[in-house]
Amino acid sequence: VFGRNSVDNPLYSRRGSQFSLALKITPPFSLFSSKSNDELTNEQRFKWIEYHKWLFKGQVFNALTRNTNLVLRTAFELGFLGYYDKNRQSPFEGFIVGGSGMSGYNIYGTDYVALRGYKDYALSPNSGSKMYSKFTMELRYPVTLKPNATIYGLAFLEAGNAENSFTNYNPFKLYRSAGVGVRIFLPMFGLMGIDWGYGFDQVPGKSDANKSQFHFVI
Repeated sequence: VFGRNSVDNPLYSRRGSQFSLALKITPPFSLFSSKSNDELTNEQRFKWIEYHKWLFKGQVFNALTRNTNLVLRTAFELGFLGYYDKNRQSPFEGFIVGGSGMSGYNIYGTDYVALRGYKDYALSPNSGSKMYSKFTMELRYPVTLKPNATIYGLAFLEAGNAENSFTNYNPFKLYRSAGVGVRIFLPMFGLMGIDWGYGFDQVPGKSDANKSQFHFVI
């Protein structure tokens, strides 16, 4: 992971930015095999999982007026899971997009990506997607910034999508949402919050995946 962090306050950031580029990579085991894929059983084919995984994330904080706590946060996330041999694509390390980003159950080696205004996991198959993109604009204003409690309200616009191949991926086809929420940080419990989001775009095959949705974060 290569990253840069210049935010002024980790609990309620008013200015600064965070950027990171992460890469997870395995050796290309299939290149060292003398057998063709037709000669291999599934047990032999996936004895050694192989992939390369890229994550690029960034967020910028700007106080909208001088000496104010009204802050605009803009953020993006891009993820891609690649392979060396199309017949040995990794069944792990995919992305599951939608909802709060918190998993009620864990699939090993999977990233859960929040997209408010849509049901949990609504934009990805159960096995996860091979790529995703997400863009956020969030307006924040604090209720209290005392050391024993940080509480702030927010309003957001969000958009994102997930796909399994570059052939089908369209960077301009995004599932959009808007909503409001609140965040509470208590030293004893950490960060908690609730969001209400409205998803504007219907998900194919999932008629109830968008529109009014509540999300809890802890």
